Amino acid sequence: MTYAADDPGTPGGSPHSADPLARLTHERESRRLAEEKKNERLVWWYLAYFLFGIHIVAFIMIYAVSHAK
Repeated sequence: MTYAADDPGTPGGSPHSADPLARLTHERESRRLAEEKKNERLVWWYLAYFLFGIHIVAFIMIYAVSHAK
């Protein structure tokens, strides 16, 4: 028997369950998955800005070395 919580991409519990604990579990898992997706997206943006910044610094250093007396 498999449960919805066994799949990491789906929240556990059921939103239409008669059991309040199952509904609460589903709601919390849904929120956690949404927050995790948002945080993962932010990590990719931070990585992109970091790599862009490193390239700008590298180009400035190359320019400085090539134009040094």
